[in-house]
Amino acid sequence: MPPAVRLTLPPASASGVGSLPDIAALEAAALTLQTLPGLPYLPELPARGPGADMIGRAFAVLVELYGTLAPSGWRFAEHPGKDTRRAIGYLNEDLDAFEERGQGLAGAVKVQVAGPWTLAGTVELRYGDKALADPGACRDIAASLADGLRGHVADVRKRLPGVDIVVQLDEPLLLAVLRGGVPTASGFGNLAAVEPVVVEQALKSVVDTLAGDGVPVVAHCCAADVPIGLLHRAGFAGIGLDLTYPPADEPMGEYLEDDGVLLAGIVPSRDAALPPVSVGLEPVRRIWDRLGLPAAGLARVLPVTTCGLAGASPPYARAASKRCAESADLLAEWAEA
Repeated sequence: MPPAVRLTLPPASASGVGSLPDIAALEAAALTLQTLPGLPYLPELPARGPGADMIGRAFAVLVELYGTLAPSGWRFAEHPGKDTRRAIGYLNEDLDAFEERGQGLAGAVKVQVAGPWTLAGTVELRYGDKALADPGACRDIAASLADGLRGHVADVRKRLPGVDIVVQLDEPLLLAVLRGGVPTASGFGNLAAVEPVVVEQALKSVVDTLAGDGVPVVAHCCAADVPIGLLHRAGFAGIGLDLTYPPADEPMGEYLEDDGVLLAGIVPSRDAALPPVSVGLEPVRRIWDRLGLPAAGLARVLPVTTCGLAGASPPYARAASKRCAESADLLAEWAEA
């Protein structure tokens, strides 16, 4: 089952997960555009505070769903208030900076947003538990996100007419949703697990909506035991994994053989001493050796950090991004060989 829309990038492409540490928006845009030209990404800068975080960014994209901050975290609101407006303001600030630094840009760029299941497992209903407890609310979130992303993509295309957009859905709670590991709002128990077919259908609805506009969608989950087969069936063009946790061989092999792209999380996302490039790529080499895949397929591997860089220092974020690009250069050499 091939992706709904294939992701095709130039040789030696690398990217990042999405978040960066506390630097100015213009500096963040320049960092991704200059260091990761194969697939630069619209940065997220959560250090600015509520509204710049992953969930706040999603509320800047959702259509007819609004958020407000309660003592327990994000909650759905009946009308857009100051918290939603702040989130929209941060998104526009980042888009303005990306537009200014990206004038004349051609090729692909990536934008990121929290996926429907992470939103459902995080945001509380106005009067009750988390949205994950309400199947109707979960469906509404997926539909709102799909529509909102279409508008978001159109905005980026208007600002940067020469680019192709790639959308990334961040789903750090995906495993918890599937396994009944999301705590209730009270914290005294866990919400029931969601059936895999329901999870898959919601993700596929977002992927298929964007496929109608020719937009490839990738999924990112930095947990262990990511359900690669489920994401494969949902039509994702790429899957981002933390390769500290080796993926299951059979679903990984099937996904790669169907032209899926691996966003390989091989560079630590927190300050660390970086090993030589070839050593950092060992997890990728081991996957290829175990599966017996042709070396040419390494051209469909994009080195990224293991997770977002929000918790790193600015100098390390620059070094880690550069290391992703260096890793992509070596992978391209291996693929040609």
